[in-house]
Amino acid sequence: MIETKGHNGQVQFDGEFVTIARKGFLARSSVGKGVKRIHLSQIAAVQWKPAGFAVNGFIRFTVPGGIETRARFGSRTTSAAKDENSVIFTQKQQPAFAELRDAVESAIAARGQVAAPTSAGMVADELAKLQGLLDQGVLSPEEFSQQKARLLG
Repeated sequence: MIETKGHNGQVQFDGEFVTIARKGFLARSSVGKGVKRIHLSQIAAVQWKPAGFAVNGFIRFTVPGGIETRARFGSRTTSAAKDENSVIFTQKQQPAFAELRDAVESAIAARGQVAAPTSAGMVADELAKLQGLLDQGVLSPEEFSQQKARLLG
């Protein structure tokens, strides 16, 4: 289990789920308090901006069907601070976040070596898993609909 604490949230990775927890004033003023769990299979990419001497960095977990926008020059970190799938970190916190990024990317690569569902039974199993994630609150209804549409072609 990898646990890191950033400027506007904490991130845990247990090999299967990335959990982003937000507490306190910064969470309330940016994306809101609470906990979000993202299953590894739902992470399409890990975006990374390293912290510099005078600027914070961030890690962002991209999910399929998510709405991504390209931030204007100089406002990437500000944009990430408002994203529920991002956590801002300082230069001092960066090594722990780099370790987290490497672990998540390695786990994604290892999962990518597994064959994709090819039969109707496997698609049904995937739909059942998605329904479970929806019931647990891991996926929003919109994310569930998008993933269902993707599976059904």
